[in-house]
Amino acid sequence: MAAPTDPMHQFQIQKIVELPTVNVFGQAIDLSITNSVAAMLLAAFLIITFYTLAAKRAVVPGRLQTVGEMLYGLVDGLAESIIGHDGKKYLPFIFTIFAFVLFCNLQGMLFGWSGTFAGFTATSQLAVTLTLGLLVILTVVAVGVVKNGFKFFKLFAPSGVPWPLYFLLVPIEILSFLIRPVTLALRLFGNMLGGHVVLKIFAGFVIALGSIGLVGLLGSVVALLSVTALTALEFMVAFLQAFVFAVLTCVYLNDVVHLDSH
Repeated sequence: MAAPTDPMHQFQIQKIVELPTVNVFGQAIDLSITNSVAAMLLAAFLIITFYTLAAKRAVVPGRLQTVGEMLYGLVDGLAESIIGHDGKKYLPFIFTIFAFVLFCNLQGMLFGWSGTFAGFTATSQLAVTLTLGLLVILTVVAVGVVKNGFKFFKLFAPSGVPWPLYFLLVPIEILSFLIRPVTLALRLFGNMLGGHVVLKIFAGFVIALGSIGLVGLLGSVVALLSVTALTALEFMVAFLQAFVFAVLTCVYLNDVVHLDSH
């Protein structure tokens, strides 16, 4: 087992509740609850709890209500500006994705000191981010087919193009569409993984340099200041990645909602 000082140790998947393995169509599936699963369940619980407390509609809003309304208003304005009036229909899905990614991103920053699943960053796992990406794309396909029927395939053949170019353009459009969940997943995964690794390395410098004399102590102070700056940056990245995920979800939905303008 890797040592706790290993920057990659924080991303190790560990079972915390042993459950039996079941066979589904010949495929063995372990139902055990890991620290990643528990962290995602905690994120869902925190979102429900936060908005239960924030949704009091007080005449003079408190801090929780103010933050809750600000986040909701941000995503509401985002959906309306990108999708238009129809954005209201898809706001619950977009906001749920935004809130879940945001809370998962923040857990590792807020509860990392606990050393438990509460401080595990689920979005640092490619399997989690890829699942979220596939969820978005499958929703986009479902909306496109239900709203447009067979016209959905017009998405891969933009109008106003000379017909010989369709032989080149259609495969490119299909490939571009299929790559969307991968780019969604890699962007979120890479940012959360990389940021946490850098933080762990600089935090290790603080301890290592502080134990080798005066020169090392000065280096330790510099490393500590770097950790402070990187921590602030990582909080900003955690929010921005959730925001970007919501923006791209709106863009992909807009493509199929307003297919005729594609």
